Amino acid sequence: MSAVLSAGSLLGRAFHAIDRGHRRLAIQNLQIAFPLRSDTECQVIARQMFQHFGRLLMVLLKFSTFSREQMLARVEFDGEERMREAKARGRGVLVFTGHFGFWEIQALVHALQIEPMAVLARPLDNRLLHDLLESVRRSTGNSVIYRRGAIRRVLRVLASNNTVGILIDQHMLSADAVYVDFFDRPAATTSALAALALKTGAPVVPIFALPLPEGRFRMVYEHPVEPPLVQDEASIREFTQRCTDVLEMYVRRYPELWLWMHRRWRDVPADTSVGPMFPAGGDDPVEQDDRL
Repeated sequence: MSAVLSAGSLLGRAFHAIDRGHRRLAIQNLQIAFPLRSDTECQVIARQMFQHFGRLLMVLLKFSTFSREQMLARVEFDGEERMREAKARGRGVLVFTGHFGFWEIQALVHALQIEPMAVLARPLDNRLLHDLLESVRRSTGNSVIYRRGAIRRVLRVLASNNTVGILIDQHMLSADAVYVDFFDRPAATTSALAALALKTGAPVVPIFALPLPEGRFRMVYEHPVEPPLVQDEASIREFTQRCTDVLEMYVRRYPELWLWMHRRWRDVPADTSVGPMFPAGGDDPVEQDDRL
């Protein structure tokens, strides 16, 4: 594992060196989010962030070769009882996180330690990478639900008292997005988590996967975020804000573990030198749809 982490760090440093557009965007985002930090500090965090995502990729590939016992030997669980208590309510469970830490690893081992979940995801533009990631995600029993036509499948999963995982930190173009504050800046955020919680009564549990020394990981299950009792636009926005606040708390603690290299806020001027994270590839591009 030490070799895997070293290789991931090297990969991340290489992308940091050659991808000037995303490096510049990451530093710009950090400077606005942390106005009291110096430019040098923001540059250091950006470099650490590139290294982290290189390690995430390499660790994910390594974990895909592990047995169940080898995976579980590398992780510890914090707050697992909160997840089991939420499941005992019998209405399914909604878990959320962001592009933070080792979230893909958490989904893999969650399926082994607790039960498989359905992961709500966007397809990748690159067909080869899309197929590889889907294979890894399904390797421990999880299923993947893509956004087109997702609502009915998600409702069926919850009605069966199973778990659905959602990422809440991407800019949303759809009409049902709500604007909430993220680092004191308006960010268009999915309303799906709030709408599903209000419609089904499923408890909502924030989850975060943190690195530990010697290639180990801590899987954190936070206290559930209680949904409001009234289902209206203001309640959905307020609930989405509270969930976003939990994510922001973790990003502030560990800024190097979050994806600063994407345009989460659209008050940042577009930079034509910043393209997609992964260029399209393969003969059959994956269809994209922001709607739920």
